[in-house]
Amino acid sequence: MNKVLKIGIMGLLLLPVQRSQAQYQVVTTVIKKVIKAIDLQVQRLQNKTIWLQNAQKTLENELAKFRLDEISNWTEKQKKQYEEYYQELRKVRSVIAYYQRIRDLGQTQAALIGEYRRAWQLFRTDKHFRPEELAEMERIYLGILNASARNLEQILLVINPGRTQMTDQQRLEMINDAGDRLEENFADLKQYNNQNMAFSLQRSKGLDELRTLKKYYGLH
Repeated sequence: MNKVLKIGIMGLLLLPVQRSQAQYQVVTTVIKKVIKAIDLQVQRLQNKTIWLQNAQKTLENELAKFRLDEISNWTEKQKKQYEEYYQELRKVRSVIAYYQRIRDLGQTQAALIGEYRRAWQLFRTDKHFRPEELAEMERIYLGILNASARNLEQILLVINPGRTQMTDQQRLEMINDAGDRLEENFADLKQYNNQNMAFSLQRSKGLDELRTLKKYYGLH
């Protein structure tokens, strides 16, 4: 799953921005499939968490029946079982957080691509932008897309157990770091889109054209 996602997204984001929009649809579809697979995995883990919580509660209830002076007589097997349930519960919860973060970042990447596609289609047909301005837009968009690709590649590297030796906590921290940068890429993209829309509105001539432009960009 990781290999497919990596090949699809890296291949897309390294292409010139003026390539067919069908390429972007392919990658968006791949990301959606990955998100669905992660959703199923999270559901399985959540079911396991419920089972572990019930088992833990049963053991805690049994423990509560003992008086303090009898706890020392609790068998080693029971204590070990309780510790194993607790450790497994913590592990499963950690894995759920791990998968949910990856899922959220997959959605962020898909949203970033979708936002770029929508904005670029509008800007390149807006008569208020000169060819050299569109060329500059293209350069900046490509920079943002490539930066997001590098951050996503870092995430895919971290979640590959065969390539990186670290604890689950270390992996989650690195995923969060790369994810924060990916979210910054998305914020930069949206800010740049808003800036370009503002430029176009400023160049409108008269209220009628201004209203038409606002409708064109979906502004109210």
